[in-house]
Amino acid sequence: MIHDVVIVGSGPAGWTAAIYTARAGLKPILLAGTMDAGGALMTTTEVENFPGWPEGIMGPELMQKFEEQAVRFGTDMRYEDAVELKLDGDIKEIRTDQDTYRTRAVILAVGSEYKKLGLEGEELFTGKGVSYCATCDGFFFKDREIAVIGGGDSAVTEALFLTRFGSTVHVIHRRDELRASQIMADRLLANDKVTMHWNSVVEKINGEGKLESLTLRDTQTGETRDLPVSGMFVAIGHEPRTKILDGALELDDAGYIVVSEPSTATSIPGVFACGDVVDSYYQQAITAAGSGAKAALDVEAYLG
Repeated sequence: MIHDVVIVGSGPAGWTAAIYTARAGLKPILLAGTMDAGGALMTTTEVENFPGWPEGIMGPELMQKFEEQAVRFGTDMRYEDAVELKLDGDIKEIRTDQDTYRTRAVILAVGSEYKKLGLEGEELFTGKGVSYCATCDGFFFKDREIAVIGGGDSAVTEALFLTRFGSTVHVIHRRDELRASQIMADRLLANDKVTMHWNSVVEKINGEGKLESLTLRDTQTGETRDLPVSGMFVAIGHEPRTKILDGALELDDAGYIVVSEPSTATSIPGVFACGDVVDSYYQQAITAAGSGAKAALDVEAYLG
């Protein structure tokens, strides 16, 4: 069977693309993935800035609403991971861990993943004190010293959430001011449980079998010091999930898929991309949803 469109990835971009293509009668297949179904919002606590939710809404609940709406209009959702893409030619082929799909058009909404520090021992201590998701692991550090690495909105959100559990939350930032939005920065700096470590980077992760301390380096003086902590949450941004493409599409210098703006068309006809995998700047649920709508409309026009 040859489908009209297969959407790879969920999250705000994938689900919105599914809603639009389903309403257009294109009977989309959506490959939501297994471990990452729902995208980054599945590990987000309260979302306060998505229009239509004046009191805020939990990230997983918001994604559930997206999913329900897409399925209501006829989206065929499958919890499968795409493992190989063959995008050349009029008919594209997507192989998953369970099946193979042939389709006239593809929408890539594969999103991004947590960026790592790249330090020796980081992988070793993952799950033993090192984490990339406060909502997943914060509970395990009740009444302990916790470090959060980063200075943007994601880092501030993680740190504020962790104040519910940790005795002290140490925010380690390489600059002397936060990059987060003003309202988020103000909340963080006003919290009595937060200790800021300005102009500091993690030089080394220390411990025997589990995280026990971090060696910090002052970016201005070069001096180092040890900070005893039981947990380190890394929140320094994301990198696009484009490894699966294996060089098939044009990418920018940072690895994001290049699209022919204002459209979502990629370097291969019939292949469209949306969401965080094309956006290295905004990385917001609302902008991802908007680009998902654009991708769906572009597919409609492509298929005629």
